Amino acid sequence: MTATSPGSGFADQSPPLAQGAGGEQAPDGSRRPPGTGGWLGRRDGPLSTGPGGPGSPKKRAKAQRPAWDEEPTVLESAGKTAVLGLIILAVLLPLYTVVLTSFSSDATINEAGGMVLVPGELTLSAYSAILSGGVVTKSILVSVGVTAAGTLLSTVVSVMAAYGLSRTDSLLHRPILFLFIITMFFSAGMIPTYLVVSGLGLIDSYLALILPGAVSAFNILILRAFFMGIDNGILEAARIDGAGEFRILTTIVLPMSTAVIAVVALFYGVGYWNAFFNAMLYLQDSGKWPLQMVLRSYVLEGVELPGSELTPAGVGSAQQPSSLAVKMAIVVFALVPILMVYPFVQKHFTKGVIFGAIKG
Repeated sequence: MTATSPGSGFADQSPPLAQGAGGEQAPDGSRRPPGTGGWLGRRDGPLSTGPGGPGSPKKRAKAQRPAWDEEPTVLESAGKTAVLGLIILAVLLPLYTVVLTSFSSDATINEAGGMVLVPGELTLSAYSAILSGGVVTKSILVSVGVTAAGTLLSTVVSVMAAYGLSRTDSLLHRPILFLFIITMFFSAGMIPTYLVVSGLGLIDSYLALILPGAVSAFNILILRAFFMGIDNGILEAARIDGAGEFRILTTIVLPMSTAVIAVVALFYGVGYWNAFFNAMLYLQDSGKWPLQMVLRSYVLEGVELPGSELTPAGVGSAQQPSSLAVKMAIVVFALVPILMVYPFVQKHFTKGVIFGAIKG
């Protein structure tokens, strides 16, 4: 009589666990994947894979998790929340006081003794005074025009230079790249730069606000690193189809590089919008000042602006808004454009700059 013949009693005594390459065998003849614990769920003991057992998936995942990747405790989470809250408060509170003071009346500002924290009487007189004409209104237009034209020119030049430098077989690739890198550590200086601008006849010209700083070697290297990360097979296929370098750049490279180009354009735009030093050096006519130059002269130094009805602190009249309110309104005009652009470009920072630099 065989061990498996009917009535022998051995048919029901087959081993419950049968380890093998194919897994484990359950009493019903089915096979389980390796490591499931058998038909009793045993691995380290009975019911070890239950919700609270030592071999449960949650416990095993926690045991395999690195120390720095462990779930934070309640105290740690509360501490992080408190720190982030303080940082947000430190950023938003000054902005809140600036905006609120710009909308406050003279009486509310005098009652607060300066910057307003509690809303009182609100008015648009400061913004009306700024937008009614004069140096401040024109400076806003100058800043917008210089920023738009300068950002477009700088981005186009940087993209073309970076694409040429990303082709390692291009003419004089290494010497030109070396010259770009040198400019990151050494500059001609203020006086030679002024002599060049003066020799080109750019004194008291809007081009003096754009051309001296039109190209940044750092931004070119960021673009170059990203362009070098593009699969060369795609570019070679385009060349085989008869496409020239300019067509490859405009139809293949640029659509694949929108993230990094957006970030570089933001860098240039912020630089042009916040620049005042070139205006201080090269512009003698206050009517051509950009907004940041007005902000520096009127808000920080308290200088009366020629050709403007706005006067520094302490000489306001009943017909004029508070001098502090006007100053804060100018600060708001200087901040709002950048605050409006940043949220749309911030998502491209990681992909455009960090990823491009690593691939390069």
